[in-house]
Amino acid sequence: MSSNALATGDLLVILRHAPYGSSWLREGLDAALVAATFGQSVSLLFQSNGVLALTKGQQAGPLGQKGTSATLDMLAMYDIESLYFDLEAGKRFGLTQHDLLLPAAGVDASSIPRLIAGHRLVLTF
Repeated sequence: MSSNALATGDLLVILRHAPYGSSWLREGLDAALVAATFGQSVSLLFQSNGVLALTKGQQAGPLGQKGTSATLDMLAMYDIESLYFDLEAGKRFGLTQHDLLLPAAGVDASSIPRLIAGHRLVLTF
C-alpha cells in the first residue's frame, strides 16, 4: 500500500489479540468507539492474531463468549472507516479480502510505521 493511501487522525487503535481467549480485543474496540463518540478521528489496525476478528462467520467462542462481529458492524455508525490489517498476518492465517467481514486495507510491514506516525495517539490492545 502506498503511503498516500494511509489514514491520518487523532487515534490509531492496534488490535493484536484474537476474538476469543481474552478481553483485549473487545476492550480495544470499546476504546475506539468511545473515542469516536467524543469526536476523535479513529483508525484501526488489526495485527497478529487480531486479524482473526475480521473473519466472516464468527460464532460464539468457548464458554459462550460473544464474537466481535456485532461490534465491528457498528464501526461505520461511529464514523470509524479507516480499517487496516497486517498483510503478513493475513497470509499466515490464509485470509484474503474475500474472507473479511468488513473492507479493510492490507498494509505491509514497511507501511505500518508510516501509519503509526500519522496519528497523534496510538493504543495497543
